Amino acid sequence: MSLPRLRIAAINFLNPAPLMWDFEHSPQRSELALRYQIDRMLPSECADRLAAGTADIGLVPIAALATIPNLRVVPGCVIASKGQVRSLLLVRRAHQSLADIRSVAADTASRTTVAYTRILFHHWGNPSVPFLPAPANLDAMLALADAAIVIGDPALEALDQRANRLNRTGEELVYHDLAAEWHTLTGLPFVSAVWGVARDSQLDDRIVNDFIQSRIHGLENIDALVAEWSPRISISAETIRTYLTTNIHYLLDDECIEGIKVFFRQAQETGVLPEYHFALRESTT
Repeated sequence: MSLPRLRIAAINFLNPAPLMWDFEHSPQRSELALRYQIDRMLPSECADRLAAGTADIGLVPIAALATIPNLRVVPGCVIASKGQVRSLLLVRRAHQSLADIRSVAADTASRTTVAYTRILFHHWGNPSVPFLPAPANLDAMLALADAAIVIGDPALEALDQRANRLNRTGEELVYHDLAAEWHTLTGLPFVSAVWGVARDSQLDDRIVNDFIQSRIHGLENIDALVAEWSPRISISAETIRTYLTTNIHYLLDDECIEGIKVFFRQAQETGVLPEYHFALRESTT
């Protein structure tokens, strides 16, 4: 009797594409489809699925680790940036300083990016600025608030269309790369997401190997990913290539683990998240 397939909550953005390679491409796809069922959604929904028990594995924003009990993390895989990331933006009007911003329209797709930004606003001398949930449409967000948080593919598109927007509106904007701002503050990577495993699911070596091998094979096939994603998103092939090879870091290494620990420490100190001490637990056979 075959075991039920594990349910994977995945993100339909460009940045996890290398992590998903084996699950979406031959020759591994057919074999993995016997063991895993993939559903795609927003980052915040991945965490909700794990919390509700309707997913077994999810690419979760790291803030979810502090709010979902007993999540385990798959070693070896991460979505992070060790400098400029391009896909996590705080956009503000040029005439208004960070300390003077009175409201922020926040893309509802990522709670972790909001948490990082709240920590940064503490350091920018504006700790109590309100965040207003909003869909990812920069014009609409800036009509609602003084600044906007835009993430993922809409952020990449907003950067590529920056000159066009200035010509269209005449409004000068400042685009803060949130990963770069975090690195300037801490000297550490901005860690966005990890593969989280629900407490009732067994994290064994086979699962760990499936996800690590998928990451390895994805990074070996960047040219194919660029070709696949170029028709899907309105940015250049070269921007996609640079994003996947330079802006995003996919290995959960010691530097990323330290970055996660500092994030949770600062989140607790600023009251952004409850107390949580990150530790990467080993898989079990």
